[in-house]
Parts: sequence; structure tokens; C-alpha cells
Amino acid sequence: MKQAYPPSITGVEGLHAGSVLEHKFGSGEPYTLGVEEEYMLLDGETFDLVQHIDTVLEALSGHEHESRINAELMQSTVEIATPVCRTVGDVAEALKILRRTVCEVAHDKGLRVGSAGTHPFSLFERQRITARDRYRNLVDQLQYIARRELIFGMHVHVAVDGPEKAVQIVNGLLNDIASLLALSASSPFWRGEPTGLASSRQMVFAAFPRSGPPPRFADYADYAEVVGHLERTGCIADYTHIWWDVRLHPRLGTVEIRICDAVTRVEDAVAITAYCQALVKLYSERFDEGLEIPSYHRILTTENKWLAARYGLEAPVMDLATGRRNRVPVAELIRRNLRDLAAHAQDLGGERELEGINDILARGNGAHRQRRVFNANRDIVEVVREIADATEAGAAAVTT
Repeated sequence: MKQAYPPSITGVEGLHAGSVLEHKFGSGEPYTLGVEEEYMLLDGETFDLVQHIDTVLEALSGHEHESRINAELMQSTVEIATPVCRTVGDVAEALKILRRTVCEVAHDKGLRVGSAGTHPFSLFERQRITARDRYRNLVDQLQYIARRELIFGMHVHVAVDGPEKAVQIVNGLLNDIASLLALSASSPFWRGEPTGLASSRQMVFAAFPRSGPPPRFADYADYAEVVGHLERTGCIADYTHIWWDVRLHPRLGTVEIRICDAVTRVEDAVAITAYCQALVKLYSERFDEGLEIPSYHRILTTENKWLAARYGLEAPVMDLATGRRNRVPVAELIRRNLRDLAAHAQDLGGERELEGINDILARGNGAHRQRRVFNANRDIVEVVREIADATEAGAAAVTT
């Protein structure tokens, strides 16, 4: 594999002239994977966020995984990015290694590491912006909207072997964003308060421009024309400033699934990655066979997304595929999808990892676990301690 997914995907140069957007779809093996996760840096005693990303990065200078661990907008955030992986099993090993590396460095500095969609009690007003031009420029442009963005996500890249196919796959994935959000939701607290939401992160990020579900594009030229107009008029520097829940990443030749909260357990991150990869293969093969890839109006997919953010795995969503008049639990749709995806996951060598979706459905998502910990003693610090313990536990066992 010649190219690795970069640790950060902001600030690249525009790649097109006029409405012809250059791309690398089809330049590599289809269905290869790259995963990015954003972690919280925590005080080892109070479990509040700490502004120590520079300390962590300095300690990693010269480390073999230095290029895979980077800063983000806030100095209390560390981002990791896997190399290009052929299988979900490869992703599992890469995530464990990177989590272990970050956790070991953090422990040496008296810090802890946690993975969840939001920090349950820390305040965005107390966070410092990372001292890099791209982040300062973002704050200059978005002001309060950017300063409030104390949230943590997981992004999954899946390689696709053609631009027209990639557009139709994104259109198809719009019906799956509610399921992916329900599986990953891990942010029921904000500023020390239970919000009643499974994913508070989604509500915070909704204030960003060019966020949410993307519009349905007719073809790649349609997409390139929209991006080109935004660039030519100076609204964006390049397409990476479009932060849709699912987007094309032409420079990498991937479909990037961005809807997910950062998840605490590494096995959940791996299961969700397997689910994403199998979905992309399902839609890819439908495209190759000349079959229709179902796609639905943005109002309908956005409504289902809202229900998933509010209720998590108990969300009563619209069954758009069948057109049933009554709503159904999102977990029912996920189980139905698993039956459709099983053969595709087997072809990809990820059938065992995909089984992890059933584990999430059985024991609940991160939001469910956080609420259970909080309800025992009404202790919000205990919630963060449990997040840190579970995040670090997943990094312990690495196959050598």
C-alpha cells in the first residue's frame, strides 16, 4: 500500500480547475480502510480536560508512530489515524497499538486518555485553541461556533474504485446515518448536565456550516460543480471544509463516514468499521450490477438522524426502505441490515468483527453505559473515570 491516510485532513490545497475535481478513486485497491479517532486528554486525578497536547507530541518526537498522532482544534484533544488497512482485523490491531501508544505517553506525564463524543463536565470556555494557523483561521471565520466545538468523533474511510460509484454510495449511505449514530452515540452529558440525548455531540456540531447529511448529487460532475462554486467564490478553501456526515474525499479516493461519535471501547470502533466497510461493498456491487441504490429525501433522513441522536438504540425511526406507516426501533433495522451484510463481511474477511454489532445491541452503546454509571451515584466524575478505564483497557492486548 503506497499511500497512508494522513493524520489530519484539513487545509489541503484545492485540486480542481473549473468544475473538474481531480480524484484518486480507483487508483488503489477497493474497500481498504482508514480510521481516525479523537481522544480526550484528562487530568489523572480530577479527570477534567487538560491543555497538554504539546506535551504529548513532544514526548512522541522520534517515535515510530509519531506521524499517526496529532493535534486537533483544542489543546485538550489528540487525534490518531491508522495507516491504510486491507481488513477490519488490521484496523483492530492498528487502533489498539495507537491507543496503547497514546495511553502510555499520557500515563508517563500523569495524564489519562478517554474516548467519547463529549467530555461529560468540562467547559469549552476553559479550552485553549491549538497554536496552528489552520485552527486560528477556523476560529477567525466561525467565532463562537468553533470555540464551542468541544466534541470528539470517529471517521471511517473506505476506498471506492470510481467517482460515479462513490457518489451513488454516498447517496445510499444517507439512509444508514441514523443506524451508525445510534450504534456509536456516546455523549449524553454536556457541561455537567444530563441532556436527555444519546448524542449531544450532534447538536453541538449542527451549528457548523456545511454540516449534517449531504444533498443527493446526480453524479460526480454535479458534486464537482457545487464544490467548485464554493471554492471560486471564496466560501471555502477546499472541499475538506465541507463537514457532512458522509462525504467524498477525492484526494484519497475514499468515501468518508463522519457521523459517528468517538466510541469508548475499541471493539465497538472495530465493529462499526466492519459495518461501514460491508455497507460500502453492498452499494458498490449494486452499482456494478446496474441496480438502483435506494436514496431518500434529506428531510426524511435528517428526521431519522435526529431520532437516533435523541433516543440512541431505542430510536423509533421511519423504515424508509419498506415504506411502512408505523415507525420501528432502529435496532430492528440494524439487525435486518446485518443479515444483508453478512456475506459481504465474509468476503472482506470481517465477519467476526461485524458480529460485534450484535454485542453493542445486546449491552447498549456508550451513552447507555455512561447513564448507568451516573445513575448509580449521581457522580459525573465517576462517569469520566469509567470512560478512561474502558478506553485504556482496549489498548492493553495487542497481537505481536
